[in-house]
Amino acid sequence: MPGFELFGAEEKKEVQDVLDNGVLMRYGFDPMRNGHHKALELEKDLASRMQTKYAQVVSSGTAALTVALSCAGIGAGDEVIMPTFTFVASFEAILSVGAIPILCDIDDTLTLDPEAVQKAISSKTKAIMPVHMCGSMADLKALKSICDTHNLILLEDACQAIGAIYDGKPLGSYGDLGCFSFDYVKTVTCGEGGGIITNSEKYAERAHQYQDHGHDHVGNDRGAETHPFLGYNYRISELNAAVGIAQLRKLDTIVAIQEKNYTFLKNALQSIPEVTYRRVPKTGVESYAFLNIFLPDENLARKAHKALGEHGVDACFYWFDNNWHYYKKWEHLLEQKSLGKLSQEIQMGLQKNNTSFDASDIWMGRTISCLIKVGWTEEQLKERATKMVNAIKSIL
Repeated sequence: MPGFELFGAEEKKEVQDVLDNGVLMRYGFDPMRNGHHKALELEKDLASRMQTKYAQVVSSGTAALTVALSCAGIGAGDEVIMPTFTFVASFEAILSVGAIPILCDIDDTLTLDPEAVQKAISSKTKAIMPVHMCGSMADLKALKSICDTHNLILLEDACQAIGAIYDGKPLGSYGDLGCFSFDYVKTVTCGEGGGIITNSEKYAERAHQYQDHGHDHVGNDRGAETHPFLGYNYRISELNAAVGIAQLRKLDTIVAIQEKNYTFLKNALQSIPEVTYRRVPKTGVESYAFLNIFLPDENLARKAHKALGEHGVDACFYWFDNNWHYYKKWEHLLEQKSLGKLSQEIQMGLQKNNTSFDASDIWMGRTISCLIKVGWTEEQLKERATKMVNAIKSIL
């Protein structure tokens, strides 16, 4: 999956442009730039690739979610429905704007279960945030219908699934806003960075201002800019944006390699009837960043994960025990551990999450996700397939 596997002359050329003109900040210093505005160029490229009217690049995927939530007017006391299986950044971003993350069960897509979402909606709900984990997507048509019925924002967290497609559209472009991460281990990397896409002029203008301390960016004098509203510093540097320009051009190549490697491994595992696969929603096409498999039960999944490691198969994850990506290990959220004092409203709201999520446990307890690398040779791929088959067969 990681784009860093394909670092080369293209990235070096874009970075060298920045080093040569000496301007590392995206705003100001126009006479020194020699025409180079890397962040602006990356935004234009991202909007074009994602078939949206607007894109804003920021300092991280977490920043992208935070800016997107703020642009949608989500704040103090508002509830945002999110899945039990995601990265901790999802609830961190929600809390950072004063809103309340409401955990919700997943289904066999390993993403939000629309039926569970329906049950989680309250008078305080303002947005639904599906997280397209491990290269595939939520049932966006069903979630969009729910949002339309209840007048809610649909915010797609596509940080782990750039390059995937839903209903003929690039993933992230289906909802009101879509977010990407460009950190070091994502399909496309800036080293550190993130992106927001939208077709809303209002959200795009807000994002441009909010991520730069609320500056209105009117005119050429930074000191004379006004501040329509409060903002924060979530700017990306020109160096990071430069890397992203070269990486984004490689996205189609990366996804094609991932699909080839994914398909080879999946075909090899077809000989094991006990192995099944996550459901990809109708009209959806994965980014093939992970091969996600189900074993018949938790006990066999644990044994299979252990056997894969013993057979020398790396980068296979048993998320059920993972403290970064699954709710059962998020004691800092569930126990409300914060350096600052949380408001009483947030404390009360977070108590809704002190419940069991049995449906999620059933799916995650059976799941093993195997990272798809783009740098494998044909020999390494064949060797990996053989080891995976032998490892899983050894515990059945």
